[in-house]
Amino acid sequence: MALARPMRLLLLAVRQLLVPRRDLAVRCPDDPLPVVRIPRALQRRQEQQQSERRSRPQLVLARPGPLLVSARRPEFSQPARLTLGRWERAPLASRGWRSRRARGDHFSIERAQQEAPALRNGSLESSFANLGLEPRVLNALQESAPEVIRPTTVQLSTIPPLLRGRHILCAAETGSGKTLSYLLPLFQRLLARPNLNSCRIAAPRGLVLVPSRELAEQVRTVAQALGSSLGLQVQELGGGHGMSKLRVQLTKQPPTDVLVATPGALWKALKSQLVSLEQLSFLVLDEADTLLDESFLELVDYILEKSHIAETPADLEDPFNPKAQLVLVGATFPEGVGQLLSKFASPHSLATITSSKLHCIMPHVKQTFLRLKGAEKVTELVQIFKQHNRATRIGPSGAILVFCNSSTTVNWLGYILDDHKIQHLRLQGQMPASMRAGIFQCFQKGSQDILLCTDIASRGLDSTHVKLVVNYDFPLTLQDYIHRAGRVGRVGSEVPGTVISFVTHPWDVSLVQKIELAARRRRSLPGLESAVREPLPQKM
Repeated sequence: MALARPMRLLLLAVRQLLVPRRDLAVRCPDDPLPVVRIPRALQRRQEQQQSERRSRPQLVLARPGPLLVSARRPEFSQPARLTLGRWERAPLASRGWRSRRARGDHFSIERAQQEAPALRNGSLESSFANLGLEPRVLNALQESAPEVIRPTTVQLSTIPPLLRGRHILCAAETGSGKTLSYLLPLFQRLLARPNLNSCRIAAPRGLVLVPSRELAEQVRTVAQALGSSLGLQVQELGGGHGMSKLRVQLTKQPPTDVLVATPGALWKALKSQLVSLEQLSFLVLDEADTLLDESFLELVDYILEKSHIAETPADLEDPFNPKAQLVLVGATFPEGVGQLLSKFASPHSLATITSSKLHCIMPHVKQTFLRLKGAEKVTELVQIFKQHNRATRIGPSGAILVFCNSSTTVNWLGYILDDHKIQHLRLQGQMPASMRAGIFQCFQKGSQDILLCTDIASRGLDSTHVKLVVNYDFPLTLQDYIHRAGRVGRVGSEVPGTVISFVTHPWDVSLVQKIELAARRRRSLPGLESAVREPLPQKM
């Protein structure tokens, strides 16, 4: 009796479960089936998920072989042999970096080649003797820079038209040898022209205008080495000093043949009638994209008004009525050059020369981007310095440049490194001129391996011994990124270059995505086109 009751309950339960199936089996086929209603909210969610699956880009899976882009998440790596089309949607590793959950993510643009682009395109078979330079200039180059054996691509394209008297706008990648490309024609022109200076004030025949005192000191060093072999005097006129110091600089004997100056210092000297540009035969605007910025444009406009710029190459032939040949060089195309030159010369007299790698990511420099919180940047930077110290013990290693966006950050970060007993140098625009003098020169000589600086050290300064650039603060513009990254991988660099960038803010992510997309498509960075339209750029 104890087992009979549970058995009856079990049979009853089975009978109840089988009743619906029996009913469906015997139901007439014409009878309507029961309707299952799905909530509208659930339908919308399913439709949205399906649309996201359709619009989601297909991930480019990394295949065996070298990589163009290596990411922490392998599905975002891109093989070196794959190039995305112009209209093909790219799977960016930095696409979700605006979210806080992306912290700790990273990707790298790998080296596609070992040699700098400026040494390619047939420059191996060329020599300076084939460019039309005089033997005296060639001997001076060999004595002052014996390591310079063959011309770069920029020098091959720039020196011949300069020797023919053309006004030149040369825009090429950083570290491509633009300084020698205008200094050699400058000295050759001065050798062929008599010195007509009969004034009591300084009247240079060659003028090189640069945006910073550090760059003026560097250009003066290179020019002085060439000029001493040719019997030509080179002088530097830097800002940050009073009128008494400028007067002492400009009254030195013998008279100056070539003057390297910053716009502010030269403007003061012109206003005080300490300098005359009446005898000017050669005028160079080095780092023209910076000189034609709003901060310098008014000063440069005044200096150009005081210069007698030649209308055509024929105006340069009269040695007793000197006219100035105009040269503008820079790593990016300066905006508004046509409007500025229309006041002083015909736009058709300007020959525009651009590099094939202008505004492009340098293919021989590894560039890494780290998504970090602001509080993590100091710890990451200290780790980089520790790895550098370990590498230094094993063998020779290059120096490190750390870029910040403000002078305050440079000073604050310097105090942090002092607490960690890390020796370094600092360079920022708010320092007095006496303190800034020679800091970058000491860094170039190797007295310290680490330099904290603002963007004043990113324009034109030669840094062939720099191995690593760290963007502690991500640059505010793509132009600034190009100039900072150009401190490594220069012509003559002994060590391969690397750039590490800390990405913390949403506006940083926007620039990083443009850089990554340009690298994946192997195209130039967007938004850097020039306003110069006549004549059309001539590709090297």
